[in-house]
Amino acid sequence: MKNIYKALFLCGGLLLGSCTDLEEDLIGEIDRPVSIDEPSTTFDGGGNGPNDALSVAFSKLRDAGSANHGGYWSIQSVSTDEMAVTQKGGDWYDGGIWIDMHRHTFGPSNGPINDAWTQQYNAIAACNDLLQTDLDANQRAQIRVLRAFFYYRLLDLYGRVKIVTTPGQDAPQATRAQVYAFVETELLQALGIPAVGASMDLSNSPLGTDVNPYRVNQYAALGILAKLYLNAEVYTGVPKYLEASQAASYVIDNSGYVLCGVGCSVPNPGKRPNVASDPENLEGYAAVFAPNNHNNPEIIWSIAYDGVTGGGMNFAHMTLHYSSQFTWNLVSQPWNGYSALEDFYNSYDDNDQRKEANFIVGPQFDFNGSAILDYAATDGQLELDYTPEIDELEPNASRKGGARLGKFSFRLFGRDDMDNDMPIVRLGDLYLIRAEGRARAANNWSLAEADVNTIRNRAGLPPLSGLNADSFLAERGREMFMETTRRQDLIRFGKFNDPWWEKSASSAHRTVFPIPQPQIDASSGTLTQNPGY
Repeated sequence: MKNIYKALFLCGGLLLGSCTDLEEDLIGEIDRPVSIDEPSTTFDGGGNGPNDALSVAFSKLRDAGSANHGGYWSIQSVSTDEMAVTQKGGDWYDGGIWIDMHRHTFGPSNGPINDAWTQQYNAIAACNDLLQTDLDANQRAQIRVLRAFFYYRLLDLYGRVKIVTTPGQDAPQATRAQVYAFVETELLQALGIPAVGASMDLSNSPLGTDVNPYRVNQYAALGILAKLYLNAEVYTGVPKYLEASQAASYVIDNSGYVLCGVGCSVPNPGKRPNVASDPENLEGYAAVFAPNNHNNPEIIWSIAYDGVTGGGMNFAHMTLHYSSQFTWNLVSQPWNGYSALEDFYNSYDDNDQRKEANFIVGPQFDFNGSAILDYAATDGQLELDYTPEIDELEPNASRKGGARLGKFSFRLFGRDDMDNDMPIVRLGDLYLIRAEGRARAANNWSLAEADVNTIRNRAGLPPLSGLNADSFLAERGREMFMETTRRQDLIRFGKFNDPWWEKSASSAHRTVFPIPQPQIDASSGTLTQNPGY
């Protein structure tokens, strides 16, 4: 007889008080005790990455809200049509901050907006401190690129920020165009070139070409430059689409990185022994984001996460229902917060391999293949079954509603912090940047078809013809889900202020976040608010 788990759930240990007023408790037993001593050699990507003079600065990538709840990742993602954090009675209301983020009614006192600001500036301070020490030319160039990356985030989020380059000193508030120019100059100087072009000579660059996903090489710097140029028209009013395509193309044509497709696979760390539907291996797109993705040939620059020594990735806790602890025998109970919007989930073709890789839907089973039952269910349906549809954003959304975020897949006996590395620059994104850059530069979307079809082929889909701006945006969204590019993409395509599920059309000023009020209050008048707030 199959086991029945009696689940009356308690959400504990949430960051920023994200789960409150629950009157539920988790009762039951797991046939195999949860162990924190499971072998992890196939998951460990080096913890903090290389242990060298640059580690103190590169470790700040994990501290800058890159893959956890409450800061950079959250505001980049929940403000889009990808996902939402629904209010489930007294759970996840949090003063309405996530409802405001979804509906674009956020203001300067929104906590996560302030957290994202401080996360980036704390990381910049570490870079500035390190640049005061005795570094060689390569190390100095890497830290300048790393600092430029954090300023790229600030440029994108807030526009008008302070460019602080010396420890202990303040700076005036710069215009968005000035911040853009600073980021561009830092990247070009690290690359040793005056400009991006069709025939670039990087022989004088202090950056190398060695493959190390936890450090910056020439290809990583060009990847960030390609991202910057792709959004240049938004940031400055001056398009740089040709330059975006040229930077991306250089990496595609000259580096040794390849798309992870057929034959590119890793053992599946989430394979349950008694669940036949769990694959033995993760292949192609799914392998790029797996817990053991540290050697993936598609990843150019990534953030080193490790469940023991490099914490900060919390997607399992952020998205899974409380009782999904039993699915993978996780050490701690998940929080049941984030879920994908139904329209976004339905935008995938059923034959798209990314659909299965990116989302968790349907009846859920435990480690031994038994159905997980939720005795706290209020709809009379005891079986834990993730439905793509969400009944409402607030005030009492279904606790099972919404496909769950599964792109960065989970491992058996997972700790509170996950092992999956987070790509900053990967080849799949660069194919799409090259495609869009070429199309926009020539005002001809057919020029994007070859690269888009390369990405579709990896997903098991037939080629497209007759591509246009809307269909390209949809293709890019399906590939880049959960990688903090959707907000940028919607803004660039003029869609960010459109209405979507439980959101009315929003004002144009929402394309930049407000300068956080705590920062203005502490600035002695040197910071002023963005227009419209």
